[in-house]
Amino acid sequence: MKNQMIFQRYEFKYLMTCRQQQAILNAMEPYMVPDGYSHSSIRNLYLDTPSFQLIRRSLEKPVYKEKIRIRSYGRAEDTDSVFVELKKKYRSVVYKRRISMPQDQALACVAGKACWPDSQIGRELAYAADFYAPLCPAVFLSYERDAFRGVEDPEFRVTFDGEIRYRQQDLTLACDPWGTSLLPAGYVLMELKAAGSIPLWMVRTLSEQGIFQTSFSKYGTAYRDMLLANEKGGRKYA
Repeated sequence: MKNQMIFQRYEFKYLMTCRQQQAILNAMEPYMVPDGYSHSSIRNLYLDTPSFQLIRRSLEKPVYKEKIRIRSYGRAEDTDSVFVELKKKYRSVVYKRRISMPQDQALACVAGKACWPDSQIGRELAYAADFYAPLCPAVFLSYERDAFRGVEDPEFRVTFDGEIRYRQQDLTLACDPWGTSLLPAGYVLMELKAAGSIPLWMVRTLSEQGIFQTSFSKYGTAYRDMLLANEKGGRKYA
């Protein structure tokens, strides 16, 4: 999945305990296998305006919303390749388009100091960066991910994200993933990603375990936490 550049699918999120996760893993055994990149240390730089326009609008739950981020799978130095992603959601369908380039080039494109690649996705990113200008890295957000795909339907994927952390300092993908934790101790976030419906065996397992779909935006949760922390400190974001 790391080499895939265009995605269109439904995504469903579930917050669960490690005990519930194990029950899901047991139920998955006949139907799922580890993805090609079964474990990843994912690091993101979420891009936003100085007033956090993108995430504030996203939290209003509009019909259409989008996020822009730079992602790596592990530590990425300035000249290492990273992904620049434009993630859109329209009427519950998630569309993700991305390109790969060196991290320093990606940051230069975001800052308007370099031209975006002359490709369809490059032009889409250029338009978004210009529309929301000025954009800059707003939050570093990392997590450890275990990924699985369906045996009969490889488009059906299950991921478990743990150790979700964010910070507003050291906004580079070259630093270690330290920061404020976004999950209670002993919890993980599961995401189901499917082009169509969820398999019945998974629906049945979720019901048996009392696991219900939740709305959990990693960047959105980090932003709310930032608001709370800064209000306590006497400072408020716009």
